[in-house]
Amino acid sequence: MLSRVLLLMAVMSVTLGGMANAAEGTLDKITRGGKMVMGARSGSVPFGFIDKDNKWVGFSIDLCTEIKNKLESKLGKKIELELKEVTPSNRIPLVANGTIDIECGSTTYTRARDETVDFSLNVFFTGSQLLVKQGSGIKSTADLAGKRVGATQGTTNEKAIREVAPKATVVVFQDHPSGFLALEQGKIDAYTTDGIILAGLRAKSPNAANYEVVGDFYTNEPYSFILRENDSKWRDFVNHALMEMLEDGTYFTIYDKWFGAEGVVPYPMPAAVRTYLTMQVMPK
Repeated sequence: MLSRVLLLMAVMSVTLGGMANAAEGTLDKITRGGKMVMGARSGSVPFGFIDKDNKWVGFSIDLCTEIKNKLESKLGKKIELELKEVTPSNRIPLVANGTIDIECGSTTYTRARDETVDFSLNVFFTGSQLLVKQGSGIKSTADLAGKRVGATQGTTNEKAIREVAPKATVVVFQDHPSGFLALEQGKIDAYTTDGIILAGLRAKSPNAANYEVVGDFYTNEPYSFILRENDSKWRDFVNHALMEMLEDGTYFTIYDKWFGAEGVVPYPMPAAVRTYLTMQVMPK
């Protein structure tokens, strides 16, 4: 009888322990463990990529590092920052299952994705365009009939290009560098993703002059950071940290570092976008 009671107690202990871990919020987990796990891209210039010195850098990484710094100030202690690589296909599952605490990449906030995970404030705005070789004759999605168009699997761009260019052959890739390589090798006629990413791929190429970004935006792509669903304490902290960066100018300093005239990918911020970003700052 005693052994049965002990077994039951052991099972209950494991069960309750698992329930407690599942119920623990991300902010509490980071506070307890002293570590924040950031999901980042390695080939999404300039949001997250490996630079010429083999360092992992980028606009989104800088923003999330600043969030970590603000958390250190709030807690009064050091927080270790661990980076894990994410891809378009695994970024949402890795947040949903708690492997990473925040995904800091180049992810579009969509209503469909919002059913599974939560999102931060918008941190960037762009739209889908095409990257082609100079002299390709492709100037917009209207010129894609019978052409091979590359897109990254599982992205909003892949879905959208199938809708706007139904007579094109869509070829999917696991990441942007693979798609760009296929374009270089002539395996596809165009590669599509967000305009800023295309500009980054072009800028990083030693033969940048051989390529051009063409066409108007055929989608709207507001970027946000992915957070775990129903974890309001952590989401509030992230959003308030972003508001502070927008309010005190830190956000715009980081933006200019990556997208200014001397940045990795010059991409001037339209006045309307700046206005919208600052309108996300709520009163204290």
